[in-house]
Amino acid sequence: MGFAEYDQFDATGLARLVQDQEVTPLELVEAAIARIERRNPALNAVVHKAYDQARLTAMAPLPNGPFAGVPFLIKDIDLNVAGWPMTNGSAFLKGYVSPRDDELTRRYRTAGLVFVGKTNTPEFGIPATTEGRHLGVCRNPWNLGFSTGGSSGGAAAAVASGMVPMAHASDGLGSIRTPASQCGLVGLKPTQNRNPGGPDDAGRAHGLVVDHVLTRTVRDCAAMLDWTGRPEDDAPYTAPAKARAFVDELAEPPGRLRIAFSTDTPRKLVPHADVQAVFDASVKQLEALGHILIDKPDLGIDWRRMYRAQGAVGSAMFVASITDWAKVLGREPREDDLEPLAWDSYRRGQEVTGAEVAEGLRNMRRAAREVLGLWRDFDVLLTPVALAPAPPIGHLDPVAVEPREYNRRQGELFLYPPPANITGQPSLSLPLGMSSDGLPIGMLFTARFGDEATLFRLAAQIETAHPWVDRRPGIWG
Repeated sequence: MGFAEYDQFDATGLARLVQDQEVTPLELVEAAIARIERRNPALNAVVHKAYDQARLTAMAPLPNGPFAGVPFLIKDIDLNVAGWPMTNGSAFLKGYVSPRDDELTRRYRTAGLVFVGKTNTPEFGIPATTEGRHLGVCRNPWNLGFSTGGSSGGAAAAVASGMVPMAHASDGLGSIRTPASQCGLVGLKPTQNRNPGGPDDAGRAHGLVVDHVLTRTVRDCAAMLDWTGRPEDDAPYTAPAKARAFVDELAEPPGRLRIAFSTDTPRKLVPHADVQAVFDASVKQLEALGHILIDKPDLGIDWRRMYRAQGAVGSAMFVASITDWAKVLGREPREDDLEPLAWDSYRRGQEVTGAEVAEGLRNMRRAAREVLGLWRDFDVLLTPVALAPAPPIGHLDPVAVEPREYNRRQGELFLYPPPANITGQPSLSLPLGMSSDGLPIGMLFTARFGDEATLFRLAAQIETAHPWVDRRPGIWG
């Protein structure tokens, strides 16, 4: 076969073609490069290109992993690839080159993936959009005037436009699930510590950040977590062991699940009409599949305490991170090294006291227990991913919008994903609808701690009943 068909396959499908010798890894790499070159000028999804290295890798013997020969992109934040630049979306890190691979990078390599470049991310992953001064604006392939979400927006735009079938992403308060929702993809935040954080996982000390991938199909999401999601020998905490391979769960019927559904938020904000319509349709679809739906108009969560605690701890962690980078780079950041939002976060974080951080950690733990206790009454919680579809470019511009106003705007859109980062639960965005003006809208499914299996069984059932894989943006392939 020729390689016009490259973007008709998910990563699992491409790997099978390589295994069956119907295509070569080099053909796949050339197909990916052609699509990046064709689509990236409009999208700005790929910010570092490693084409020559990718070609050499594709022509050499590859590890016999589940994705041998499949092109892959790494998010340009906190995941080291030996010899590649890493900027975390910031001019402060300009010129830094990673001296080594991280453990997750090594696992991606042993899966047989061929790295072709790095994807756009906002400065230090703070904004829930992928816009910034250093790496520039990443645009949504469904409509170039709208955001891809953040902070894995470059990865989302690359996968949604067919450049690669899946890409690395990370999630600290929704940074996998928000771009998945806004770009029409599958986005799982795995259970805390399911994927490796080593060898230096200090940035994950507060427990909020996890890594995984953005994909177009549920099976790619499951297969990658099967490969990467095993504990490290020196990891101080590990996720509960799985009963069987996650890809095997896809063939298992989920049974009759008790699924709670809620749009409850702090200040009782009401979802946009398009989001509400997709949410209501999803409830009906789940009922038609035989599940028990439980209306939860009020979750009873002390939202104010939760977000104040997370804010104090997150601010202090950001200062600690910048302090570490200052030691590596040999200089302290100046105001013009950081964009206004990051500089404001850094300055405010320096004012947080040790007592406030300690109280924040205590209240985050209390909040986690409060949230986790809800699952005594059901198996899965359904919510929207965001209160509205993707905002227009500029609405969350971290350079042009004053920080206090920026935080207000962001706080009115992205309220559903963060609790699962605080509790460590697995939480999955599925592309279940579209807005009235043609933008994807994701729905969020969250399960008990360690229970990705239930999410995969349910997601496979929904994907079969209401497939989305043939729904494609105007900027495609």
